[in-house]
Amino acid sequence: MRIKRVIPCLLLRNNGLVKTIRFKESVYIGDPINAVRIFNEKEVDELVFLDIDATRNRKDPSFGLIRNIATECFMPFSYGGGIESLQQIEEIIKSGAEKIIINTQAFLKQNFISEAVARFGSSTIVVSMDVKKKFIEGYLVYVNGGRQNTGIKPVDYARQMEDQGAGEIFITSIDRDGMMEGYDLELIKSVTEAVTVPVIACGGAGNLNDLGLAVKEGGASAVAAGSLFVFQGKRRAVLITYPSYNEISNIFN
Repeated sequence: MRIKRVIPCLLLRNNGLVKTIRFKESVYIGDPINAVRIFNEKEVDELVFLDIDATRNRKDPSFGLIRNIATECFMPFSYGGGIESLQQIEEIIKSGAEKIIINTQAFLKQNFISEAVARFGSSTIVVSMDVKKKFIEGYLVYVNGGRQNTGIKPVDYARQMEDQGAGEIFITSIDRDGMMEGYDLELIKSVTEAVTVPVIACGGAGNLNDLGLAVKEGGASAVAAGSLFVFQGKRRAVLITYPSYNEISNIFN
């Protein structure tokens, strides 16, 4: 099997790095620039940065921080958080991000994704879906940092975003976030079977085997993780790490 992308997903809050559990209980991890330098040394292929407070606080993306990340970052990175306009997307790209991850605005503004794709190209635009499983309704897409229930099924939402031209779907299980108990393979598979664009799975990875399962059983085109790459041991001591090329190769073989 061809080696898939393994992407550290780093959460920003007040220009610092944090890690959440089920989108709550955030723990401070450290300085994002220091993390970038460590990931440089470990020859990571790609990074994702998500500002988890920007949308809720109606705050512009932190363009200065994005520029600082771009200055230090040896690898391509994606940015999401607080994006409400095409002008902001343009500024983020000028600041050095390769891809733009859009969550809430994709739901709130009809055709925002198609407008962004028309201007910046589908390869630049990634739609993020945060999903929670309800007892009766099943899987539903949430926006605004997991606070607002859209009432839409993830399969239907993914197809809508694909129809608008999104180049990738970034799907996160709110229930699995930070739990390190494995990805929601049922959720991932339902989305990957519904669309033809690449799907990035996030939320729940606890070990390297989980990454392989998300691809082999869930059908994901890439895997993202946070806790797996920033915590060590049962006490969750902060230690930024990343598997070697050989380890990654073995995951998907």
